[in-house]
Amino acid sequence: MSDLQTRFEQAAKDVQTLPERPDNDTLLRLYALYKQGSEGDVHGPKPGFFDFVGTAKYEAWSKLKGMPQDEAKQKYVDLVKKLLG
Repeated sequence: MSDLQTRFEQAAKDVQTLPERPDNDTLLRLYALYKQGSEGDVHGPKPGFFDFVGTAKYEAWSKLKGMPQDEAKQKYVDLVKKLLG
């Protein structure tokens, strides 16, 4: 396992211990970077119109389409580190 993968997995654990809940935009950014880093480009059908949260998550992830997984992992690690202070 690469060092980046190890740091990515640790950041995913660390995000659960944030002292306060980030704002919604930051939460969407965390979600999108995590999904892009772990699964790659967005896939599957877009959630229905009335699934506001699902649609927001899907759209945030789809904005990262084409970003290499390693780049997404690094950005996720950096963002979690910044949020932890």
